Amino acid sequence: MDPLALVVAGIVALAILLIFVGLAGGSPDPVQARLTQLGTMQAQNLEELELQAPLFDRTLRPLAARLSGSVSRVASASFTQQTEKRLALAGNPGDLRVADWLGIKAVGAIVGAILFFALFVVPGLVHVPVPVGLAMILVGVAFGYTVPEFWLGSRVRARQKLILLQIPDALDLLTISVRAGLGFDGALAKVVEKLKGPLTDEFRRALAEIRVGKARRDALRDIVPRTEVQALSNFIGAVIQAEQLGVSISKVLQVQSEQLRIERRQRAEEMAAKAPIKMLLPLVGCIFPSLFIVILGPAIILIIINLKV
Repeated sequence: MDPLALVVAGIVALAILLIFVGLAGGSPDPVQARLTQLGTMQAQNLEELELQAPLFDRTLRPLAARLSGSVSRVASASFTQQTEKRLALAGNPGDLRVADWLGIKAVGAIVGAILFFALFVVPGLVHVPVPVGLAMILVGVAFGYTVPEFWLGSRVRARQKLILLQIPDALDLLTISVRAGLGFDGALAKVVEKLKGPLTDEFRRALAEIRVGKARRDALRDIVPRTEVQALSNFIGAVIQAEQLGVSISKVLQVQSEQLRIERRQRAEEMAAKAPIKMLLPLVGCIFPSLFIVILGPAIILIIINLKV
């Protein structure tokens, strides 16, 4: 056979081989890649999926759910309503329900009892009388049961403070949007879009309720018990009254905006007036003793030396 023909045949075979290799190494079929991904997801077992959940959902929430049944049997209807209201005022942290909260309080009571037993009973187990040990355990139960309430109260106060600070800015943006030609619902949507915080979360919920058919005055009125901020209650009351009487909403928003600016200035002046009194405690407790030591210390040392002589 001619050597040239062999070289040409080899080159052709190599080219065909390279074409097949290129086609095989090309981008995979997207449908096949998606099917492979779904197969990998289905191959994960239940344990791996549970480990991907947050620690609270994997540990405390199941225990709290078991204990909440026992606690809810002895809890009154008024206590349940009060707890639900406080959770709403705190913004439902962690999407907690009343049953979850009761379970957390029960877990806190158990932890408090164990903590007080370990701190006050175990060190003097031989010398501590049984009634005293039982009393300390009961104190631990009460302590652990009430500690979550302090945390929830702090969340409520922090959320109300954020709402109070955000109201003037939100109302200014609402007034500008209405004056620019937007309707009240559209202006609320613009506030929700531009601002972030607990107040805009409440407005977002009200807008969602309005879209599903709830009356605007009812959706706005429902914000009041979920916040309990006097300035926001006054604003919502003025808007509802203006809607019922047919008054221009733009004029009402302008008046409310000016009033909230005055109130914000008054709160700033009040905080500035309280600042010297709040500074008095660290001044007397921390700075004055150091000054007394620096100023009077050498004199006291000299007096002691002179008395010894």
